Amino acid sequence: MANERFFPQEIIRRKRDGKSLTDSEIGAIVSAITDESMVDSQIAAFAMAVLFQGMNPRECSSFSLAMRDSGNVLNWNRAHLHGPVIDKHSSGGVGDCVSLMLAPMLAACGAHVPMISGRGLGHSGGTLDKLSSIPGYCSGIETERFQAIVENVGCAIVGQSKSLAPADGRMYAVRDISATVESVPLITASILSKKLAAGIDALVMDVKTGNGAFAATNEMAVDLANSIVSVASVAGVSAVSLVTDMDEPLAPCAGNALEILEVVDYLVGERRDPRLHAVVLALGSELLVLSGIVPGKQDAINKLEQILADGSAVERFSEMIASLGGPNDLIERPARYLDKAPVMLPVLAKEEGIVSAIDARELGMVVVALGGGRVVTNDDIDTSVGLTNLVRIGDEVVSGKEVAVIHARTKSDAEAASDKVLESLMIGSKIPESAKLIRGIYRGAT
Repeated sequence: MANERFFPQEIIRRKRDGKSLTDSEIGAIVSAITDESMVDSQIAAFAMAVLFQGMNPRECSSFSLAMRDSGNVLNWNRAHLHGPVIDKHSSGGVGDCVSLMLAPMLAACGAHVPMISGRGLGHSGGTLDKLSSIPGYCSGIETERFQAIVENVGCAIVGQSKSLAPADGRMYAVRDISATVESVPLITASILSKKLAAGIDALVMDVKTGNGAFAATNEMAVDLANSIVSVASVAGVSAVSLVTDMDEPLAPCAGNALEILEVVDYLVGERRDPRLHAVVLALGSELLVLSGIVPGKQDAINKLEQILADGSAVERFSEMIASLGGPNDLIERPARYLDKAPVMLPVLAKEEGIVSAIDARELGMVVVALGGGRVVTNDDIDTSVGLTNLVRIGDEVVSGKEVAVIHARTKSDAEAASDKVLESLMIGSKIPESAKLIRGIYRGAT
Protein backbone atom coordinates (compact mmCIF):
# COMPACT_ATOMS: atom_id res chain seq x y z
CA MET A 1 0.00 0.00 0.00
CA ALA A 2 3.09 2.25 -0.09
CA ASN A 3 2.12 3.83 -3.43
CA GLU A 4 -1.59 4.07 -2.67
CA ARG A 5 -3.37 6.83 -0.83
CA PHE A 6 -4.48 5.55 2.57
CA PHE A 7 -8.18 5.84 3.40
CA PRO A 8 -8.67 4.62 6.99
CA GLN A 9 -12.45 4.89 6.65
CA GLU A 10 -12.42 2.16 4.02
CA ILE A 11 -10.59 -0.28 6.30
CA ILE A 12 -12.92 0.72 9.15
CA ARG A 13 -15.87 0.03 6.85
CA ARG A 14 -14.52 -3.42 5.96
CA LYS A 15 -14.14 -4.37 9.60
CA ARG A 16 -17.53 -2.84 10.44
CA ASP A 17 -19.06 -5.11 7.81
CA GLY A 18 -17.42 -8.20 9.28
CA LYS A 19 -14.62 -8.64 6.76
CA SER A 20 -11.24 -10.12 7.70
CA LEU A 21 -8.46 -7.55 7.37
CA THR A 22 -5.19 -8.39 5.63
CA ASP A 23 -1.83 -8.04 7.36
CA SER A 24 -1.07 -5.01 5.17
CA GLU A 25 -4.37 -3.35 6.09
CA ILE A 26 -3.70 -3.94 9.77
CA GLY A 27 -0.17 -2.59 9.36
CA ALA A 28 -1.52 0.50 7.61
CA ILE A 29 -3.98 1.16 10.44
CA VAL A 30 -1.27 0.79 13.10
CA SER A 31 1.11 3.05 11.14
CA ALA A 32 -1.62 5.69 10.83
CA ILE A 33 -2.33 5.50 14.56
CA THR A 34 1.38 5.94 15.25
CA ASP A 35 2.04 8.87 12.91
CA GLU A 36 -1.29 10.50 13.84
CA SER A 37 -2.66 10.52 10.31
CA MET A 38 -5.72 8.87 11.90
CA VAL A 39 -7.64 11.17 14.24
CA ASP A 40 -9.09 9.98 17.54
CA SER A 41 -12.61 9.69 16.14
CA GLN A 42 -11.37 7.28 13.46
CA ILE A 43 -9.47 5.24 16.03
CA ALA A 44 -12.66 5.08 18.11
CA ALA A 45 -14.65 3.96 15.05
CA PHE A 46 -12.09 1.25 14.30
CA ALA A 47 -12.14 0.10 17.93
CA MET A 48 -15.95 -0.05 17.92
CA ALA A 49 -15.91 -2.07 14.68
CA VAL A 50 -13.49 -4.55 16.26
CA LEU A 51 -15.61 -4.69 19.42
CA PHE A 52 -18.68 -5.74 17.41
CA GLN A 53 -17.03 -7.86 14.69
CA GLY A 54 -14.00 -9.27 16.49
CA MET A 55 -10.77 -10.49 14.92
CA ASN A 56 -9.75 -14.00 13.98
CA PRO A 57 -6.52 -15.40 15.52
CA ARG A 58 -4.43 -14.41 12.51
CA GLU A 59 -5.75 -10.83 12.56
CA CYS A 60 -5.22 -10.55 16.31
CA SER A 61 -1.64 -11.83 16.05
CA SER A 62 -0.91 -9.42 13.20
CA PHE A 63 -2.43 -6.51 15.12
CA SER A 64 -0.53 -7.35 18.33
CA LEU A 65 2.82 -7.66 16.56
CA ALA A 66 2.24 -4.49 14.51
CA MET A 67 1.47 -2.62 17.74
CA ARG A 68 4.67 -4.02 19.26
CA ASP A 69 6.70 -3.02 16.22
CA SER A 70 5.30 0.52 16.11
CA GLY A 71 8.22 1.42 18.39
CA ASN A 72 11.40 -0.03 19.85
CA VAL A 73 11.71 -3.55 21.23
CA LEU A 74 14.05 -3.89 24.21
CA ASN A 75 17.09 -6.09 23.88
CA TRP A 76 18.64 -7.37 27.11
CA ASN A 77 22.34 -7.97 27.66
CA ARG A 78 22.03 -11.42 29.16
CA ALA A 79 25.53 -11.19 30.58
CA HIS A 80 24.19 -8.50 32.95
CA LEU A 81 21.28 -10.64 34.15
CA HIS A 82 21.12 -13.42 36.73
CA GLY A 83 17.73 -14.84 35.70
CA PRO A 84 14.97 -14.79 33.10
CA VAL A 85 13.05 -11.67 32.04
CA ILE A 86 9.42 -12.25 33.02
CA ASP A 87 6.23 -10.30 33.64
CA LYS A 88 2.67 -10.43 34.93
CA HIS A 89 -0.42 -8.57 33.78
CA SER A 90 -4.04 -8.29 34.85
CA SER A 91 -7.06 -7.50 32.70
CA GLY A 92 -8.20 -5.13 35.44
CA GLY A 93 -10.60 -5.08 38.32
CA VAL A 94 -11.37 -3.42 41.63
CA GLY A 95 -8.90 -3.58 44.51
CA ASP A 96 -6.39 -5.43 42.31
CA CYS A 97 -2.96 -4.36 43.55
CA VAL A 98 -1.23 -7.68 42.82
CA SER A 99 1.32 -6.25 40.35
CA LEU A 100 2.77 -4.02 43.05
CA MET A 101 3.41 -7.00 45.30
CA LEU A 102 4.37 -9.59 42.74
CA ALA A 103 6.99 -7.61 40.80
CA PRO A 104 9.34 -7.28 43.81
CA MET A 105 8.52 -10.82 44.95
CA LEU A 106 9.54 -12.26 41.58
CA ALA A 107 12.69 -10.11 41.61
CA ALA A 108 13.57 -11.49 45.04
CA CYS A 109 13.18 -14.99 43.57
CA GLY A 110 15.88 -14.29 40.98
CA ALA A 111 13.91 -12.94 38.02
CA HIS A 112 14.03 -9.61 36.19
CA VAL A 113 10.64 -7.91 35.83
CA PRO A 114 10.32 -5.00 33.35
CA MET A 115 6.68 -4.16 34.05
CA ILE A 116 5.16 -1.65 31.65
CA SER A 117 1.78 -0.72 33.08
CA GLY A 118 -1.10 1.61 32.33
CA ARG A 119 -3.52 4.02 33.89
CA GLY A 120 -6.99 3.11 35.06
CA LEU A 121 -9.60 2.11 32.50
CA GLY A 122 -13.24 2.78 33.32
CA HIS A 123 -14.08 1.52 36.81
CA SER A 124 -10.80 -0.37 37.32
CA GLY A 125 -7.80 1.14 39.06
CA GLY A 126 -4.53 1.51 37.16
CA THR A 127 -1.15 0.47 38.52
CA LEU A 128 0.44 3.76 37.40
CA ASP A 129 -2.29 5.77 39.12
CA LYS A 130 -1.57 3.93 42.34
CA LEU A 131 2.15 4.59 42.04
CA SER A 132 1.46 8.26 41.28
CA SER A 133 0.33 8.63 44.89
CA ILE A 134 3.98 8.16 45.96
CA PRO A 135 5.75 11.57 45.98
CA GLY A 136 8.61 11.76 43.50
CA TYR A 137 7.91 8.40 41.85
CA CYS A 138 8.65 8.80 38.16
CA SER A 139 6.97 6.28 35.87
CA GLY A 140 8.04 8.04 32.68
CA ILE A 141 11.75 7.39 32.28
CA GLU A 142 14.13 6.81 29.39
CA THR A 143 14.68 3.27 28.19
CA GLU A 144 18.33 3.07 29.29
CA ARG A 145 17.48 3.97 32.88
CA PHE A 146 14.54 1.56 32.90
CA GLN A 147 16.74 -1.31 31.78
CA ALA A 148 19.46 -0.42 34.27
CA ILE A 149 16.99 -0.50 37.19
CA VAL A 150 15.57 -3.85 36.03
CA GLU A 151 19.09 -5.26 35.77
CA ASN A 152 20.27 -3.97 39.16
CA VAL A 153 17.16 -3.97 41.36
CA GLY A 154 15.35 -6.78 39.57
CA CYS A 155 12.12 -4.93 38.84
CA ALA A 156 10.73 -1.61 37.68
CA ILE A 157 7.12 -0.60 37.11
CA VAL A 158 6.81 2.24 34.60
CA GLY A 159 4.49 3.61 31.95
CA GLN A 160 4.87 3.40 28.24
CA SER A 161 7.60 5.60 26.86
CA LYS A 162 6.96 7.23 23.52
CA SER A 163 9.36 4.77 21.95
CA LEU A 164 7.66 1.59 23.25
CA ALA A 165 4.47 0.53 21.45
CA PRO A 166 3.42 4.13 20.71
CA ALA A 167 0.41 2.98 18.69
CA ASP A 168 -0.95 1.34 21.83
CA GLY A 169 -0.44 4.57 23.79
CA ARG A 170 -3.04 6.29 21.57
CA MET A 171 -5.31 3.27 21.30
CA TYR A 172 -5.30 2.75 25.07
CA ALA A 173 -6.45 6.31 25.75
CA VAL A 174 -9.23 6.16 23.14
CA ARG A 175 -10.52 2.80 24.43
CA ASP A 176 -11.01 4.32 27.87
CA ILE A 177 -13.45 6.98 26.61
CA SER A 178 -15.15 5.20 23.71
CA ALA A 179 -16.81 2.22 25.47
CA THR A 180 -14.55 -0.28 23.71
CA VAL A 181 -12.56 -1.54 26.69
CA GLU A 182 -14.20 -4.99 26.61
CA SER A 183 -12.98 -6.09 23.16
CA VAL A 184 -10.88 -9.28 23.47
CA PRO A 185 -8.67 -8.55 20.40
CA LEU A 186 -8.05 -4.97 21.57
CA ILE A 187 -7.24 -6.13 25.10
CA THR A 188 -4.90 -8.80 23.72
CA ALA A 189 -3.08 -6.40 21.40
CA SER A 190 -2.79 -3.71 24.07
CA ILE A 191 -1.34 -6.07 26.65
CA LEU A 192 1.01 -7.96 24.38
CA SER A 193 2.26 -4.93 22.46
CA LYS A 194 3.70 -3.59 25.72
CA LYS A 195 4.85 -6.91 27.10
CA LEU A 196 6.50 -8.09 23.88
CA ALA A 197 8.17 -4.71 23.44
CA ALA A 198 9.79 -5.26 26.84
CA GLY A 199 11.65 -8.28 25.48
CA ILE A 200 10.27 -10.78 27.99
CA ASP A 201 10.81 -14.54 28.07
CA ALA A 202 7.61 -15.52 29.90
CA LEU A 203 4.29 -13.98 30.93
CA VAL A 204 1.49 -14.82 33.33
CA MET A 205 -1.87 -13.24 32.62
CA ASP A 206 -4.56 -12.71 35.26
CA VAL A 207 -7.91 -12.56 33.49
CA LYS A 208 -10.57 -11.30 35.86
CA THR A 209 -14.17 -12.42 35.43
CA GLY A 210 -17.32 -11.39 37.24
CA ASN A 211 -19.36 -8.24 37.72
CA GLY A 212 -16.28 -6.14 38.51
CA ALA A 213 -14.30 -7.30 35.47
CA PHE A 214 -14.31 -6.26 31.84
CA ALA A 215 -14.76 -9.96 31.07
CA ALA A 216 -18.14 -10.09 32.78
CA THR A 217 -18.81 -13.67 31.64
CA ASN A 218 -16.66 -16.74 32.11
CA GLU A 219 -16.89 -17.38 28.35
CA MET A 220 -15.30 -14.03 27.53
CA ALA A 221 -12.63 -14.56 30.20
CA VAL A 222 -11.66 -17.96 28.77
CA ASP A 223 -11.63 -16.39 25.30
CA LEU A 224 -9.18 -13.73 26.47
CA ALA A 225 -7.08 -16.22 28.43
CA ASN A 226 -6.61 -18.41 25.37
CA SER A 227 -6.08 -15.39 23.11
CA ILE A 228 -3.19 -14.13 25.23
CA VAL A 229 -1.54 -17.55 25.36
CA SER A 230 -1.87 -18.25 21.64
CA VAL A 231 -0.80 -14.81 20.41
CA ALA A 232 2.17 -14.75 22.80
CA SER A 233 3.19 -18.16 21.48
CA VAL A 234 3.19 -16.82 17.90
CA ALA A 235 5.63 -14.16 19.11
CA GLY A 236 7.88 -16.77 20.76
CA VAL A 237 6.96 -15.98 24.37
CA SER A 238 5.83 -18.64 26.85
CA ALA A 239 2.60 -17.64 28.54
CA VAL A 240 0.02 -18.98 30.96
CA SER A 241 -3.34 -17.41 31.79
CA LEU A 242 -5.34 -17.72 35.00
CA VAL A 243 -9.02 -16.82 35.13
CA THR A 244 -9.77 -15.41 38.59
CA ASP A 245 -12.88 -14.19 40.38
CA MET A 246 -13.90 -10.51 40.39
CA ASP A 247 -17.42 -10.78 41.76
CA GLU A 248 -16.12 -8.73 44.69
CA PRO A 249 -13.05 -6.49 45.09
CA LEU A 250 -9.85 -8.50 45.36
CA ALA A 251 -8.45 -6.47 48.25
CA PRO A 252 -10.74 -5.12 51.00
CA CYS A 253 -10.02 -1.62 49.68
CA ALA A 254 -10.08 0.42 46.47
CA GLY A 255 -8.31 3.68 45.73
CA ASN A 256 -4.81 4.69 44.77
CA ALA A 257 -2.94 5.66 47.96
CA LEU A 258 -5.12 3.27 49.96
CA GLU A 259 -3.97 0.35 47.83
CA ILE A 260 -0.33 1.40 48.22
CA LEU A 261 -0.89 1.16 51.98
CA GLU A 262 -2.38 -2.30 51.45
CA VAL A 263 0.74 -3.32 49.49
CA VAL A 264 3.08 -2.06 52.21
CA ASP A 265 1.12 -3.89 54.92
CA TYR A 266 1.18 -7.06 52.79
CA LEU A 267 4.91 -7.00 52.08
CA VAL A 268 5.95 -6.27 55.67
CA GLY A 269 3.53 -8.92 56.99
CA GLU A 270 1.30 -6.54 58.91
CA ARG A 271 -1.79 -7.91 57.16
CA ARG A 272 -2.29 -10.32 54.24
CA ASP A 273 -5.84 -10.60 53.06
CA PRO A 274 -6.49 -14.30 52.29
CA ARG A 275 -8.10 -13.76 48.85
CA LEU A 276 -5.38 -11.35 47.78
CA HIS A 277 -2.62 -13.63 49.05
CA ALA A 278 -4.07 -16.65 47.25
CA VAL A 279 -4.07 -14.85 43.89
CA VAL A 280 -0.54 -13.54 44.42
CA LEU A 281 0.75 -17.07 45.13
CA ALA A 282 -1.21 -18.63 42.26
CA LEU A 283 0.11 -16.17 39.65
CA GLY A 284 3.64 -16.05 41.02
CA SER A 285 4.04 -19.81 41.29
CA GLU A 286 2.83 -20.41 37.73
CA LEU A 287 5.33 -17.88 36.40
CA LEU A 288 8.26 -19.21 38.43
CA VAL A 289 7.63 -22.69 37.04
CA LEU A 290 7.00 -21.47 33.49
CA SER A 291 10.27 -19.54 33.42
CA GLY A 292 12.27 -22.43 34.88
CA ILE A 293 13.29 -20.73 38.12
CA VAL A 294 11.85 -23.63 40.14
CA PRO A 295 10.84 -27.14 39.02
CA GLY A 296 7.37 -27.44 40.52
CA LYS A 297 4.32 -25.57 41.83
CA GLN A 298 4.85 -26.33 45.53
CA ASP A 299 8.53 -25.39 45.27
CA ALA A 300 7.43 -22.07 43.80
CA ILE A 301 4.89 -21.41 46.54
CA ASN A 302 7.49 -22.22 49.20
CA LYS A 303 9.96 -19.83 47.58
CA LEU A 304 7.42 -17.00 47.46
CA GLU A 305 6.50 -17.55 51.10
CA GLN A 306 10.20 -17.57 52.01
CA ILE A 307 11.04 -14.24 50.36
CA LEU A 308 8.06 -12.65 52.10
CA ALA A 309 9.15 -14.05 55.45
CA ASP A 310 12.81 -13.06 55.18
CA GLY A 311 12.08 -9.50 54.03
CA SER A 312 13.82 -9.72 50.66
CA ALA A 313 10.58 -8.93 48.78
CA VAL A 314 9.87 -5.73 50.68
CA GLU A 315 13.53 -4.78 50.27
CA ARG A 316 13.20 -5.03 46.47
CA PHE A 317 10.01 -2.96 46.58
CA SER A 318 11.74 -0.26 48.62
CA GLU A 319 14.73 -0.24 46.26
CA MET A 320 12.46 0.06 43.23
CA ILE A 321 10.57 3.01 44.74
CA ALA A 322 13.80 4.83 45.62
CA SER A 323 15.39 4.08 42.23
CA LEU A 324 12.43 5.67 40.49
CA GLY A 325 12.52 8.86 42.54
CA GLY A 326 10.34 7.96 45.51
CA PRO A 327 11.29 8.27 49.18
CA ASN A 328 13.85 5.91 50.70
CA ASP A 329 11.71 5.31 53.79
CA LEU A 330 8.25 4.79 52.32
CA ILE A 331 8.04 1.37 53.96
CA GLU A 332 8.91 2.72 57.38
CA ARG A 333 6.74 5.85 57.19
CA PRO A 334 4.02 5.51 54.54
CA ALA A 335 1.65 7.89 56.34
CA ARG A 336 4.24 10.65 55.99
CA TYR A 337 4.20 10.48 52.21
CA LEU A 338 0.78 9.26 51.06
CA ASP A 339 -2.05 11.80 50.87
CA LYS A 340 -4.86 11.29 53.33
CA ALA A 341 -8.41 12.32 52.44
CA PRO A 342 -9.81 14.98 54.80
CA VAL A 343 -13.14 13.17 55.29
CA MET A 344 -13.52 9.59 56.52
CA LEU A 345 -17.08 8.31 56.80
CA PRO A 346 -18.05 4.83 58.03
CA VAL A 347 -20.82 3.21 56.00
CA LEU A 348 -23.29 1.50 58.32
CA ALA A 349 -25.58 -1.37 57.36
CA LYS A 350 -29.30 -0.67 57.50
CA GLU A 351 -30.43 -4.28 57.74
CA GLU A 352 -29.46 -7.60 59.24
CA GLY A 353 -28.33 -10.65 57.31
CA ILE A 354 -25.46 -12.09 55.30
CA VAL A 355 -23.68 -10.38 52.42
CA SER A 356 -24.79 -12.58 49.52
CA ALA A 357 -23.49 -10.51 46.60
CA ILE A 358 -21.39 -7.41 45.91
CA ASP A 359 -21.48 -5.21 42.81
CA ALA A 360 -17.74 -4.71 42.45
CA ARG A 361 -18.13 -2.56 39.35
CA GLU A 362 -20.39 -0.18 41.25
CA LEU A 363 -17.77 0.10 44.00
CA GLY A 364 -15.17 0.92 41.35
CA MET A 365 -17.44 3.65 39.99
CA VAL A 366 -17.84 5.01 43.53
CA VAL A 367 -14.07 5.55 43.59
CA VAL A 368 -14.24 7.24 40.17
CA ALA A 369 -17.05 9.52 41.37
CA LEU A 370 -15.00 10.46 44.44
CA GLY A 371 -12.25 11.64 42.07
CA GLY A 372 -10.06 8.54 42.15
CA GLY A 373 -10.57 7.68 38.47
CA ARG A 374 -11.13 9.34 35.10
CA VAL A 375 -14.24 10.25 33.16
CA VAL A 376 -12.21 11.70 30.27
CA THR A 377 -8.62 11.00 29.29
CA ASN A 378 -6.98 14.09 30.79
CA ASP A 379 -8.84 14.13 34.11
CA ASP A 380 -6.67 14.66 37.17
CA ILE A 381 -6.92 12.01 39.87
CA ASP A 382 -7.27 12.49 43.60
CA THR A 383 -5.02 9.73 44.91
CA SER A 384 -6.26 10.02 48.50
CA VAL A 385 -9.89 9.00 48.00
CA GLY A 386 -11.42 5.56 47.98
CA LEU A 387 -12.82 2.78 50.13
CA THR A 388 -11.38 0.65 52.94
CA ASN A 389 -12.64 -2.00 55.38
CA LEU A 390 -14.93 -3.48 52.74
CA VAL A 391 -17.08 -6.41 53.83
CA ARG A 392 -16.76 -9.71 52.01
CA ILE A 393 -19.35 -12.04 50.54
CA GLY A 394 -20.45 -14.35 53.36
CA ASP A 395 -19.90 -11.78 56.14
CA GLU A 396 -22.70 -11.36 58.66
CA VAL A 397 -23.99 -7.84 59.20
CA VAL A 398 -26.45 -6.22 61.57
CA SER A 399 -28.06 -2.81 61.41
CA GLY A 400 -25.48 -0.20 62.39
CA LYS A 401 -22.45 -2.39 61.62
CA GLU A 402 -19.68 -0.87 59.52
CA VAL A 403 -19.52 -2.35 56.02
CA ALA A 404 -16.95 0.08 54.57
CA VAL A 405 -15.16 3.34 55.24
CA ILE A 406 -15.27 6.12 52.66
CA HIS A 407 -12.27 8.40 52.18
CA ALA A 408 -13.46 11.59 50.46
CA ARG A 409 -12.55 15.18 49.72
CA THR A 410 -15.84 16.60 51.07
CA LYS A 411 -18.63 15.51 53.39
CA SER A 412 -21.20 15.71 50.58
CA ASP A 413 -19.03 13.47 48.37
CA ALA A 414 -18.78 10.96 51.21
CA GLU A 415 -22.52 10.94 51.86
CA ALA A 416 -23.32 10.39 48.18
CA ALA A 417 -20.78 7.57 48.05
CA SER A 418 -22.26 5.98 51.18
CA ASP A 419 -25.62 5.53 49.47
CA LYS A 420 -23.94 3.92 46.45
CA VAL A 421 -21.92 1.54 48.61
CA LEU A 422 -25.07 0.31 50.36
CA GLU A 423 -26.77 -0.13 46.98
CA SER A 424 -23.84 -2.31 45.84
CA LEU A 425 -24.36 -4.82 48.68
CA MET A 426 -27.03 -7.51 48.57
CA ILE A 427 -27.99 -8.74 52.03
CA GLY A 428 -29.66 -12.16 52.22
CA SER A 429 -30.60 -14.72 54.84
CA LYS A 430 -28.29 -17.59 53.81
CA ILE A 431 -24.57 -18.02 53.37
CA PRO A 432 -24.09 -18.05 49.57
CA GLU A 433 -22.21 -20.76 47.76
CA SER A 434 -18.65 -19.41 47.53
CA ALA A 435 -17.33 -18.69 44.04
CA LYS A 436 -14.12 -20.38 43.05
CA LEU A 437 -11.29 -17.86 43.34
CA ILE A 438 -9.14 -19.48 40.63
CA ARG A 439 -11.64 -20.35 37.90
CA GLY A 440 -9.18 -21.96 35.47
CA ILE A 441 -5.59 -22.16 34.22
CA TYR A 442 -4.83 -22.05 30.48
CA ARG A 443 -1.39 -22.99 29.24
CA GLY A 444 -2.03 -23.48 25.53
CA ALA A 445 -0.82 -26.37 23.41
CA THR A 446 1.90 -28.54 24.90
